[in-house]
Amino acid sequence: MDIQTLNLASERCPLALLLAKRASKSLRSNQSIEIIISDAGARQDISRYLLNNGFNVKVQADSPQELVIIATKRL
Repeated sequence: MDIQTLNLASERCPLALLLAKRASKSLRSNQSIEIIISDAGARQDISRYLLNNGFNVKVQADSPQELVIIATKRL
C-alpha cells in the first residue's frame, strides 16, 4: 500500500493544521500518511492533534527547516 504524502511546507498554522485534519479524517485503520511541515507552530499543533486523535506518529526527518512525520491511524 502506498503512503499518501501531504506537503504542508508552504503552509502556516492554522491552515496547515486544518489541511492535516482533513487529510487524516479520510484514513482507515492502519493507513498511513506522510506529512511535511515547516511552520514552527504547525509542527507542535499537528503532532499533538494526531496523537490525541487516534494516530501513531513517527518522525522520519527533523531539521530546522522541515519536519517529516508518518502518521498511522490506530484501530
